[in-house]
Amino acid sequence: MFGYYMELALRSLKRSRALTALMILAIALGIGACMTTLTVLHVLSGDPLPGRSATVFYPQLDPRDMTDYEPGTDLPDQITWVDGMNLLRSHRADRQALMVGGQVATQTTDEHTDPFFTQARYTTADFFPMFDTPFRYGQGWSSAEDDARSRVAVISSELNDRLFNGQDSTGRTVRADGNDLRVIGVLKHWRPVPHFFDLNMGNYSGSEDIYVPLGTARDLHLARMGGISCWGKGSGEESKMETAQCTWLQFWVQLDSPAKASAYLDFLTHYAQEQKAAGRFERPANVRMLDLMGWMNDQKVVPGDVRLQAWLALGFFAVCLINTIGLMLAKFMRRSGELSVRRALGASRGSVFMQLLMEAGMVGVVGGLAGLFLAWFGLWLVRLQPAMYAQLAHLDVPMLCLTIALAIGATLLAGVLPAWRACHVAPALQLKSQ
Repeated sequence: MFGYYMELALRSLKRSRALTALMILAIALGIGACMTTLTVLHVLSGDPLPGRSATVFYPQLDPRDMTDYEPGTDLPDQITWVDGMNLLRSHRADRQALMVGGQVATQTTDEHTDPFFTQARYTTADFFPMFDTPFRYGQGWSSAEDDARSRVAVISSELNDRLFNGQDSTGRTVRADGNDLRVIGVLKHWRPVPHFFDLNMGNYSGSEDIYVPLGTARDLHLARMGGISCWGKGSGEESKMETAQCTWLQFWVQLDSPAKASAYLDFLTHYAQEQKAAGRFERPANVRMLDLMGWMNDQKVVPGDVRLQAWLALGFFAVCLINTIGLMLAKFMRRSGELSVRRALGASRGSVFMQLLMEAGMVGVVGGLAGLFLAWFGLWLVRLQPAMYAQLAHLDVPMLCLTIALAIGATLLAGVLPAWRACHVAPALQLKSQ
């Protein structure tokens, strides 16, 4: 019966080519606009650590003085060096990483190569296992190398290709701002979206090319980048950042169970109370700890205009569906005489209904394929924009499947009312009028 219904549907669609083309165009335009914006939203709001984001947290403290204090004031987005070191040395989390971004002039030891600037990350040993960074060669450094402030580095696959022609460069030397660092690891291509662990560098910035132990970076005076907020006598002078009243570091922890997360939050509260009692913190003890997805929602990582565009596109798609319902209703009711003859010859109301839904489904398939090409074109236009996230706009396999499924499902839904109306026309009245 499926083949028979398809044959009848094809004949019907061919008989009304103009009406069929209008229905396909309506579905294609709606799908194209909808999937373009939904794909961008899907890419920008995705989970950068699938399966692990619920166990990675961003603790926050308030070490500021009482200047401009108001109850309920937002907490600083970063922490001071003193607090970062205190929390790091407490070893209360399963894993923990203290970090800041930077930029360095990079080259090999070959004097004939010119240095070039690359993005850097100065961090601690747990960064790599906590964020599940994939290694192509070697591995990250250890906590002992953190403590020893060893002159080691992990580099990206892209930097390895540029400096060492993609060969295994572990054990070789890379020069950062004139300082020699031994390469101990090379990452595979890794670009978490969004750039969640340091939003100061840009919500959708690319991954860093060189990773250096935080203590080593401070010893070598490697250039730091990112946000900084000071109060009181904090000047932000680079040579005094370890003691300055400034927040400039990011601190992440991994807590593998809800019980550990609850215990760590209690620890943060007690820590803030102790610092207030010691006179370092002036404001009432105030702490917070959001998981990764909660942190991104709090920081409004996804641009508001992207969400607005998605809602507008869904509204446009709804208008296209309403137009399709009207066109199908006109088409099916115009064939009421033909359908009545089928009913008079013994076809059941359910059979006629399925035949009409098959016709709607075929419109959905063709409209979905046309909409897919329009979505690809729309995403190409998005990638031409100067926005930082523009180059991420690509249609992946899940969204491709969703495009076809949405087109067919929506068209079938749109065809229910017209098919139901056409099936409930009294055959006797139609035949008598012929």
